[in-house]
Amino acid sequence: MGISIQFGLYMVLLLGIGYYSMRKTHNNQDFIIGSRSLGPITSAISAGASDMSSWLLLGLPGAVFAAGLVEGFWISLGLTLGAYINWYVVAPRLRVYSEKLNAVTLPTFLSNRFDDASGMLRIVSTVVILFFFTLYVASGLKGGTLLFAHSFGASEQTALLVTALVVVSYTFLGGYKAVCWTDLIQGLLMLCALVFCALLGYIAISGSGVDIAATNSKAFVFTTTWLTGASLMAWGFGYFGQPHILARFIGIRDVKDVPEARRVGITWMILCLALSTAIGLIGIGYNEIAPLAGITGPDGNKERIFLALTTALFHPVFSGFILAAVLAAVMSTADSQLLVLTSSLTEDLPFFSKFHDKQKAWISRFGVVGFALIAYVITASSGGTILAMVGYAWGGFGAAFGPLVILSLCWRGTTKYGALAGMIVGAVTIFVVKNYIKIQGEYFYELLPGFILAFAAIVIVSLLTAKPSEQTLRKFDESQP
Repeated sequence: MGISIQFGLYMVLLLGIGYYSMRKTHNNQDFIIGSRSLGPITSAISAGASDMSSWLLLGLPGAVFAAGLVEGFWISLGLTLGAYINWYVVAPRLRVYSEKLNAVTLPTFLSNRFDDASGMLRIVSTVVILFFFTLYVASGLKGGTLLFAHSFGASEQTALLVTALVVVSYTFLGGYKAVCWTDLIQGLLMLCALVFCALLGYIAISGSGVDIAATNSKAFVFTTTWLTGASLMAWGFGYFGQPHILARFIGIRDVKDVPEARRVGITWMILCLALSTAIGLIGIGYNEIAPLAGITGPDGNKERIFLALTTALFHPVFSGFILAAVLAAVMSTADSQLLVLTSSLTEDLPFFSKFHDKQKAWISRFGVVGFALIAYVITASSGGTILAMVGYAWGGFGAAFGPLVILSLCWRGTTKYGALAGMIVGAVTIFVVKNYIKIQGEYFYELLPGFILAFAAIVIVSLLTAKPSEQTLRKFDESQP
């Protein structure tokens, strides 16, 4: 009963923020990017929380618990480097350039950046977003399903329905501002949960004499082959192409706020990744002392290790707080992704151009509901792990948009046809490698070849096609921070 009350109070808080933000939302630009009004701390934590989805508290500890440091170390290193470069290189340029081009979504930015009168860039990029983000939202809903099923003994169908309803409710009401302010709360809650779980877990096993390395011989082994290591680090490439993260760069209050946001965001990220990895290792030791229910065995799920540790370590009064952090991880990503999905619908598809701004805001709200329903169906029919689902969507965006975003902001010679070639090659490579190419005995992440081939396609096609117009080049030069 105590956990239910805590969850209930948490939901009321989020819905209250959603309602307050709704009163401050007057048009579609308010709904999509909050009229570029949010400060560096809110933007930074929101960017981090929207990125570090349920995989941070479920997928990553589960991977470390199962296979040791080899995945946790290299993925964390790659992600940290990628995030830092993204904040340093992409964020200031995109903030300035997007405002100059009056662009509030990535497809609109690309279309205006290359003066694409045909609309082809906008259509192709919108299709990529609609496909991969629907899968991404589904991974978040799956994380919420695990949480509610574990906490309340609910059926997976019931748990999935509750998760979807919660996320949709406050996103529907408040849009970007509601998402960012709730992400701030959720990001801080996630960090606190990781700190306390790691601390209590360490205290529990420190005097027991348990040998984690002896329990799992792979626990502290992080050396691997160059292909597996490169594939794991390639997760960092994904940052450059994630529309929900790029939206935070577009919506930050001023380009002068970017350095402070970068420091806050990277610090939060390093702490969260280190603590999440540590919890996976601590779980190995604790499970040896007192076997955790629902983790091992034929019906076990290693991605529940954080939830199981929470139940074992904390008094019920506090376990509700910790479990709410998992819900926060789920919602902080799913809400951002739903917002980008519906933004692409109303801002980037020609059909909706005939509606005025207030009408678009309401269409965006109902778009949130529609895409959530599609993600609901995908989640209900999917049997994959959270990490695998996240990896597919993350790779799709990283390959289709990552090289293009970097080159469109940093190389004035990038052409419209180069941009189109890069998106197509990146997305197709992800699909082909994911579904048809396996390397025995190696972890081969499809983002590694996808990013490289897309980058090469943009450069080669741009060099072979007519250079950009003088007007396009002039706008590029004027938009450098």
